[in-house]
Amino acid sequence: MKARTGLLTFAATGLLGAGPAFAEACEGSATDVRLHVQVNGVRAAQGQVAVTVYPDEAARFLAPKGKLARVRVSAQAPTTRVCFNLPKAGHYAVAIYHDANGDQDFNRNGLGMPTEGFGFSNDAPTRVGLPPFRSVRFPVVGGDNRITIRMRYLN
Repeated sequence: MKARTGLLTFAATGLLGAGPAFAEACEGSATDVRLHVQVNGVRAAQGQVAVTVYPDEAARFLAPKGKLARVRVSAQAPTTRVCFNLPKAGHYAVAIYHDANGDQDFNRNGLGMPTEGFGFSNDAPTRVGLPPFRSVRFPVVGGDNRITIRMRYLN
């Protein structure tokens, strides 16, 4: 599945690659900065996994219209992979969720607790509420960058 949006072009796949290489290819980027995201612990190959990249601005993290890029791909269990071409090297943050019912919304129960799997870059812990931006922020350099995020389910 391939899509284009503004400055970013990204490709995504759920294929498992052999060895350390990722199976998906990132297309066209004048800046040659790629972020490969591996999501581990996806419970079921149903619905979609949404992967969102945020720029290095704490005020934009998880804010409406704060994202730099988002891709939704068919969930692959136990591992789903996505690749983004980024505009430049720097610091970024990533948030993920397993949209198991495919409604393109991060569902919560009556108490506000997540009913779908979720996770953050650096596997930032979340006890009550959201993790602070400093705990999800990570550096990206020119070339290929790889991060792994563990999907967490509360139920």
